[in-house]
Amino acid sequence: MKHPLKGIVFDMDNTILRSRIDFQAMKNATYQFLVSKEILSDGYDLSYHTTSTIVEEAIQTNRMSEELRNDMWDIAKKHEVCGMKGADLEPGAVEVLSKLKGRYQLAIVTNNSVEAAGIALRDNDISEYFDFIIGRELIKALKPSPDGYLRVLDEFKHSANEWLSVGDSWIDGKASISAGIRFIAYRSDKEKLKQMKVCPTGEVSNLLELMSLIEQFEEGPAIR
Repeated sequence: MKHPLKGIVFDMDNTILRSRIDFQAMKNATYQFLVSKEILSDGYDLSYHTTSTIVEEAIQTNRMSEELRNDMWDIAKKHEVCGMKGADLEPGAVEVLSKLKGRYQLAIVTNNSVEAAGIALRDNDISEYFDFIIGRELIKALKPSPDGYLRVLDEFKHSANEWLSVGDSWIDGKASISAGIRFIAYRSDKEKLKQMKVCPTGEVSNLLELMSLIEQFEEGPAIR
């Protein structure tokens, strides 16, 4: 059964905005903080982790006080706010958003804080394009958990097969697919996607290529 497309979920960093966040430094600082507080053990192979997966492992220990959680998130927020200052838009972002606005519901799901996301989107004059912006304060678990995407579906009362998502990272794809939403990979690391068993519905190297993929989705039962 064919379902008309109702909405599109975008990741923010390196999908809509060309992020200057030093994700490696943020991950290392978060991990070292958690080791220093004896929440996680030393010796993790961080190449298999993102900040969000490190955080999730820490939370799962059930040893995190509210004060420790706040201190942990302050590390991430410092890197996010700093890295988003002066962040440029990805090429074609405004053109694509202008074409999509009004035709579809548009949402952002980001592991960033709501504050950092809001500042970056306002500074680039694109916040008005989005109907719903979800940062980490609004979800129970970060990507690669599907919580943020499920929150979008609940907000708009649509089914998962009426939405597409776009993102650059395997965690975007994992979260989207786990929520039942088809995933479009944007300038993604194909080997990393394969390693993490993420199979995108489509791939684009330029945001403007999204329009033809969306047209294919509207015209046929599936994008190949």
